[in-house]
Amino acid sequence: MKKLLYGSVVALTATAAAVLGAGPGVATGSDGDSGGRGSAGSSAAAGDHAAYVYRIADGAKLPPAQLATFDLLEDRDGNDLFVLGDARTAATLKDAGLKATLEQRMAAAPKESPKRSGQAPHLTRKVAEETYYGGYRTVNAQYAHLDKVAQDHADLATVVDFGDSWRKSSGAQNGYDLKAICLTKKGDGDCELKPGSTKPRFLVQAQVHARELTTGEMAYRWIDHLVNGYGKDETVTKLLDSREIWVVPIGNPDGVDMVQQGFMGGSSGLQWHRKSANDTGSPSGGCAENSFSGDGIDLNRNNFSHWGGPGTSSDPCNQTFKGLSSESEVENKALHGLYRNLFPDTRAEGDGTAADAGTKGMFVTMHSYSNMVLFPWGAGQSTGNDAALRAMGKEMATLAGGWEYGQPGEILYEVSGSHDDSLYDDLGVPSFTWEVGPSGGTCGGFHPKYTCQDGFWDQVKPMLTYAAEKAEAPYGS
Repeated sequence: MKKLLYGSVVALTATAAAVLGAGPGVATGSDGDSGGRGSAGSSAAAGDHAAYVYRIADGAKLPPAQLATFDLLEDRDGNDLFVLGDARTAATLKDAGLKATLEQRMAAAPKESPKRSGQAPHLTRKVAEETYYGGYRTVNAQYAHLDKVAQDHADLATVVDFGDSWRKSSGAQNGYDLKAICLTKKGDGDCELKPGSTKPRFLVQAQVHARELTTGEMAYRWIDHLVNGYGKDETVTKLLDSREIWVVPIGNPDGVDMVQQGFMGGSSGLQWHRKSANDTGSPSGGCAENSFSGDGIDLNRNNFSHWGGPGTSSDPCNQTFKGLSSESEVENKALHGLYRNLFPDTRAEGDGTAADAGTKGMFVTMHSYSNMVLFPWGAGQSTGNDAALRAMGKEMATLAGGWEYGQPGEILYEVSGSHDDSLYDDLGVPSFTWEVGPSGGTCGGFHPKYTCQDGFWDQVKPMLTYAAEKAEAPYGS
């Protein structure tokens, strides 16, 4: 049995202990993750902002609808699934008839001095030094870094503003642009937003789920690895001479801003924010912000492909809230606009229809955690390109040092409305989700210490290099 260590294990609160001792439905000793609905006025225990991890015995065998109200973690142990919640979640699990055990209580991280909320008016080199929680870059630091790279490497880098966040599009003062960077040894026509590029394109996006801190750091390091290695590293030089490599370091800047504020003087519950900032569907008074509840839409459940299917929720406070309609969110509209401007359509309709053998391009969306490589479809049958996707997934997993790989329903749980499903569905480009970081140990979970990032980078760098190389002929021999 896998023993998961997401953070500091602390004594149970009286609330959880009382429920755990009340009957056989929930017991101590294991690991999981849950998230039911919570209103803004509710709390697990006075002053307790900790997160709790629960193990759901044989959760993978249960109908997806039975787990739809819970915040499933990106982890699986055999057929056991895991749920993130608070002390109150023990009662919710018991009431749902689920066999659950409580493994851990994770205390909120210590607070730091607050920094601005919203995009800085001037993305200076000083702004590029902003960090929180021991070294993670703020949204403004990520964006200032893009500008700095483009200034210092004008022959290699172009920054593109491809849309606005929900806050900015709504006129709020604390919103953000949506930004990407194109990296290549620039020639005529390179980095244009047209799908007919002469160079094959590889697109990486990160931090769509705001609380998954590691992913933005991996994107940051990938950018630096490429521009600093050009002309020095043979592999990097060859890639930038022959490919366009696009990076969206922050896919959900409003959400990441909320997480930053949780670490820097705001509510500790915001440290666990996963979704966008769009609260238009929330109940009066808003949703409780904690480890299993929050305002916003899950951008990785809001995309058009199989929208509303398994692994999504209709509850606005649930962490997997699908939104009120398919691709309703401005961030996703902008991301799909970017996809369609980068890649031509090479796949006809139909879940079993394969993309053309001559398709060019690759797409990776980074999430955390559990050391997994996932590919479409997120729920149900295999794609028409399953053999090729599976072979690439296996190679990526091997390069990482032995990650798991497969469709989400095979090795994790079913997912609908995801970015990788929708890009593949729409355009036929091979698309993958990487769950970066272990589920256990001192570097496990959504908020590993920044010192863990060197080890993650050693795994992710060869995977990114391989994916970029495959962009020329991903379905070819």
